[in-house]
Amino acid sequence: MTLLKSMASDSASIAALPTMASIMKVTKEQSAANRQALVDAAAKLYRERGIAGVGLSEISREAGFTHGGFYGRFASKEELAAEACDVAFQASMSRLSAQLAKHGGDLGPFLKRYFSAAHRDAPGAGCPMAALGVDAAREGGLLAASMGEGIAAYVRELATHRPDGSVVDDPTPQDEARAIGLLTTMVGGLILARACADEAPALSDRILRTSLASSTGT
Repeated sequence: MTLLKSMASDSASIAALPTMASIMKVTKEQSAANRQALVDAAAKLYRERGIAGVGLSEISREAGFTHGGFYGRFASKEELAAEACDVAFQASMSRLSAQLAKHGGDLGPFLKRYFSAAHRDAPGAGCPMAALGVDAAREGGLLAASMGEGIAAYVRELATHRPDGSVVDDPTPQDEARAIGLLTTMVGGLILARACADEAPALSDRILRTSLASSTGT
């Protein structure tokens, strides 16, 4: 009887152990989470300091890993930079879409935030075009491809939302031209405001205000 009870207890214990499939699932999920943490860290640091200004060891530390955390997860630093750019655009596009939906297609609230001192002073969480556009032009390859796709998506989103609040599925060439003009004012204004923020803060603030007025027509 004791032997039978022992066997039954062992069987119950074995049944309670995680299966190989469940272990593999957890491992894959954790691996995916770790990879995403590295991409998110890279998206922040690259926007703050540029591609050349950030080492892989710094990205790993920001994500909470050792330097070796990068290896085996990305084919190259170029691949990581492109994915980081993708993530930055996804976040930026989500903010744009959310603001448009919240305010009935009115871009004003979004533009006020875009041309704010807070956005200017926090590039690590801000517009990827202003922060990484020059890097993409220099680096080319995967990063430039990601930047090009992100810019095209931004232009389309702005083009489909007209100033009168209406939304069109197929924007006209005039809609696209308006969107491109607005986007160049946004990105160019933010870059200039950041460039002189330390040495000429008053000028930087005027650039933000003037760019906002130009973008909103006020």
